[in-house]
Amino acid sequence: MDQPKPLHITLIGAGTIGLSFAALHLSTSTSSRPIQITIHDTRANLEDYICATLPSYLPEHLNASHILYAHHPDSARMKSVVDRLFANNVLRVARDLGDAVYDADIIQEQGPENLEFKAKMWKEIEDFAPPSALLWSSTSGIPASLQSRGMKDPGRLVVVHPYNPPHIMPLLEVVPSSATRPEVVDRTVGFWRDIGREPVVLKKECMGFVANRLAFALFREAIHLVNEGVASVQDIDTVVQASMGPRWAVAGPFKSYHAGGGQGGLQAFFSNIGGTVQECWDDAGKVNVGGDWEEKVFKQTQEAYGVVDVGERDRVTKKVLEAISKDKPAYEAFDADNVLDIG
Repeated sequence: MDQPKPLHITLIGAGTIGLSFAALHLSTSTSSRPIQITIHDTRANLEDYICATLPSYLPEHLNASHILYAHHPDSARMKSVVDRLFANNVLRVARDLGDAVYDADIIQEQGPENLEFKAKMWKEIEDFAPPSALLWSSTSGIPASLQSRGMKDPGRLVVVHPYNPPHIMPLLEVVPSSATRPEVVDRTVGFWRDIGREPVVLKKECMGFVANRLAFALFREAIHLVNEGVASVQDIDTVVQASMGPRWAVAGPFKSYHAGGGQGGLQAFFSNIGGTVQECWDDAGKVNVGGDWEEKVFKQTQEAYGVVDVGERDRVTKKVLEAISKDKPAYEAFDADNVLDIG
């Protein structure tokens, strides 16, 4: 029986986000839905760099996957997982942009956060890529409406912003411009849902999108509290990890505070403690990047944590997400109206 044609995904940029996405895509490849990854990057030693770096992102089950032994007769004897991926043509590098995208089904960009770079790149990609290819930018804040300004067809481009690292975190913020075609958004959302991720389509473009804006708002207040001597860096991390962190992993802020109001919901919550909420908002910190808080907060954080073991962080995070995924359907089916005030 003929093997299905691989879905060809081209990744532009082999930094942390690019390799994390490579690991995610490779981990979802199956015999009925094979995936081929092409990586385009300007590093002189690109293949060596990928061989040295990509394994730390790959899941253990990939060692026994069909994709490692499907083609090359010597691949089973190769020591490196990535060497076998290259040998089987599951993974390849392309130094020329046209060669990287000419037969791609999906083109995903993780380049520098520079508008001029992105606008120039998409204009070039549009000349080489198949007309049906999905064009995604992983930008942290540059909207598709600006990136696509030099394109003949700006309706092809959509932002797909991950929460780092994307091979672990399930969120993808899908941010179309006013020109992005609905069909592009639908295909994009369908792709991510099919592999078990959580795409959220934003209704309009905004600086930083949603996840970063929420995280940075909390972080600004955390810095303010450290700077004012209310609590230390480690104390604040403990507060978040032991309270809103686990709660928000199960129910976001609106659902949590809606539950906090009991049967009266969010309106009752604000009727009860709205005054305190407003006082906290009025007293919130207004620290700015480059301010005199930096020396104090940077020093405390370095002394507390040194170099963070992100591998351990990701391992524990993955276990937390797996536990939530297992139990979340039962929680969501629970009748929240029967719950008393939980604070």
